[in-house]
Amino acid sequence: MYDPVQLRTFLTVAQTLSFTQAAARLGVRQSTVSQHVRRLEEATGRPLFLRDTHSVELTEDGEALLGFARSILEAHERAAAFFAGTRIRGRLRFGASEDFVLTRLPEILEAFRHEHPEVELELSVELSGTLHERLDEGRLDLVLAKRRGDGDERGRLVWRDRMVWIGAEGLRVDPDRPVPLIVFPPPGITRARALDVLQADGRPWRIACTSGSLSGLIAAARAGLGVMAHTRGLIPPGLVRVGGLPDLGTVEFALLRGPRSSAAAEALAAAILSGADRLTRAA
Repeated sequence: MYDPVQLRTFLTVAQTLSFTQAAARLGVRQSTVSQHVRRLEEATGRPLFLRDTHSVELTEDGEALLGFARSILEAHERAAAFFAGTRIRGRLRFGASEDFVLTRLPEILEAFRHEHPEVELELSVELSGTLHERLDEGRLDLVLAKRRGDGDERGRLVWRDRMVWIGAEGLRVDPDRPVPLIVFPPPGITRARALDVLQADGRPWRIACTSGSLSGLIAAARAGLGVMAHTRGLIPPGLVRVGGLPDLGTVEFALLRGPRSSAAAEALAAAILSGADRLTRAA
């Protein structure tokens, strides 16, 4: 028998790649997180994480446990909801970043609608910066988006990853010419990060393509028009990492609630947090 509490802790560490962040999200001590992971490793008889003072990574057995852990927890939650006898109703305005267009977020939303058929779900897909603005204006109830930058701790951390430069296979950036950039329009958070990093490094740049659609950016990149900053775990098919450019640092995706929380928002937030590992995988 695998303890659901330990499995939830395991999933949270896998999503944040940090024992400290997992503890913060779960509201427990870091020593408790370590204890849960250790007991789960004893139960499976396998190491689940490779960890040192600087990084945390899943082992192959840890990757294998992700799907089992999620299935066990989903079954546990369905049983709890059934016997609780409560039905959630109302309107829920949910905003998701363009980054999740090609992931398995639709599967999470489909399961949520199946579990809560009386919730009127309205989905908006926008740039992270736009979603932050709409949330602040009270036009959205729940948002899944990039955090605005260093020091921004609003919302609940869903997962963290590195940002990398990507482009068409075989693309080379000439160090003696401006970097050709493929970017979202303002207020895109990724756009701002790319420009800030290049400016700090003293690298000249030019805009080769601007599009408010992730599909448009991907098409331009596949055509070899330039490079784009992108989350490492969400690199689209047909594009690869491009070297020779300054480090872009890390990016954090968080769930942010509006001022008027609701049972529907809480339920969807819980579903996204429990299935966050699916957000790093292409559909």
